[in-house]
Amino acid sequence: MSAVARKLLVAFGALGLAASAAATWVHYHLIVNPDYSSFCDINATVSCKQAYLSRYGSVAGVPVAVGGLVFFTLVLLLLWAARAGRPAADSAPGYIFALSTIGLAVVLYLGYASFFVLKEVCPICVTTYVATIGLFIISGGASSVPMSSLPRRALRDIRVLVTSPIALVMAILFIFGAGSAIAYFPHPQQGGVVPQAPAPELTKDQRTEFERWWDVQEKVDVPYPADGAKVLVVKFNDYQCPPCRQTYYAYDSILAKYKPTEVKYLMKHFPLDPKCNSAIGGLLHPAACDAAAAAVMAGPKGTFDKLTAWFFAHQDELSPAAVRTAAKEVGGITDFDAEYPKAIQAVKTDASTGGVLGVQSTPTFFINGRRIKGGLPPQYFEAAIELELKRAK
Repeated sequence: MSAVARKLLVAFGALGLAASAAATWVHYHLIVNPDYSSFCDINATVSCKQAYLSRYGSVAGVPVAVGGLVFFTLVLLLLWAARAGRPAADSAPGYIFALSTIGLAVVLYLGYASFFVLKEVCPICVTTYVATIGLFIISGGASSVPMSSLPRRALRDIRVLVTSPIALVMAILFIFGAGSAIAYFPHPQQGGVVPQAPAPELTKDQRTEFERWWDVQEKVDVPYPADGAKVLVVKFNDYQCPPCRQTYYAYDSILAKYKPTEVKYLMKHFPLDPKCNSAIGGLLHPAACDAAAAAVMAGPKGTFDKLTAWFFAHQDELSPAAVRTAAKEVGGITDFDAEYPKAIQAVKTDASTGGVLGVQSTPTFFINGRRIKGGLPPQYFEAAIELELKRAK
């Protein structure tokens, strides 16, 4: 392998490693904070968020970005081992060519998914594509050994590896680091919900004062059955409404504490868009009607929770086109246009009912009929449920 080829391989390997490290950093923060916006989230088309949080962003729960870290680190270790005088020097370009051939197949698939399925350009992803293609081309030209001889050479080089203390330590560190990155990288919770920090508990005085306040809140008859539950919580929602997203994440762990026989939770649609909500005078959220219709379609398919999580995680990039893509890729809705008329009528019915109940903004909650505009701090939301459960007993 010539000095020029080696320098180019090191450059492409380092470029890929840096891009993969950045991708891992962004993916990590997207999991722990759904509101995170990275430097590569420029607009709805040039962005990293959708690519990382889509089904193409992970394999068996392991982020593709972590796989990139392992791949490019291994390439650089092989180049380190190929320094003049080391036994693996003549084999390293062949090993890198074999690895980059697999890598090329992966990036071609991911590139197709990004550009043609998600219709998104991820700058960090593109950088790793360039680095992988560069490794493939340079290593292919630098390799001077038959590919069929690589398995035999690999056995020889492994035997040499275990006799070299430095090489053995590097190999152990690589295996340990790769395993740790895969094992300890955080995973999204079921339904895409990100764990929230626990809210401070209410003091006795705060609870007493809240009960007084609660008793004077207006109570209306909500036309939805509780099905035997002691508390019925109804949320009128808009997928492009930031407070709707905030309450979605803040209340999920609270609602998960209760059995269906204790608390029944319903999410109804009140898009702030006159196309499907006559109570709204001007266009506020142009993708809200389509998102609500997609959620209605997802219900019978069992993907409502999954699609709802996706909509809130990608709220800043929602558009009618993005909704249709997510409906297909996340919600499994293959006939969006055919189902749309029936679904949008259901959305209009929800919005009309909300108007009758006095809903004017989102989110608006009804807890056993008591109307709460904008929601409550999590500890007070839980206190309201506990108070209604206590009274029901």
